[in-house]
Amino acid sequence: MDGLTIGQLASQADIGIETVRFYERRGLIEDPPRRSSGYRQYPTSTIDRLRFIRRSKELGFSLDEIAELLRLSGHPAKHRHQVRVKVRHKIADIERRIEDLSRIKGALSDLAKACERGDETEDCPILVALDGGSFEECR
Repeated sequence: MDGLTIGQLASQADIGIETVRFYERRGLIEDPPRRSSGYRQYPTSTIDRLRFIRRSKELGFSLDEIAELLRLSGHPAKHRHQVRVKVRHKIADIERRIEDLSRIKGALSDLAKACERGDETEDCPILVALDGGSFEECR
């Protein structure tokens, strides 16, 4: 029986062994056949699937979204529109997160400036705000 051990697979896909097992439990990769010894024997095609998953994660897709993309990848021409819609939704989600992060950055910058203006006898404005005070109090 030709195939890869889990260690070989993980190494070639540049991920950890536990990650391979996790993806298997989540159904993102198929349960491989086993040798008579009980060891998993992964087909080499699993490397490409794991790389697809890793690249998708790097682009911000959740595992549920990746599972859907994998399902759609079986017929790329047929599902092209659906994939495009999913990518547009992901872009909108990223834009919302960027706005949230910009807002958070602004609040933290204000707190850092308030901390710089204070003297050693005052309570730290950052800790005061985090302890239930208002961010507005620190400006």
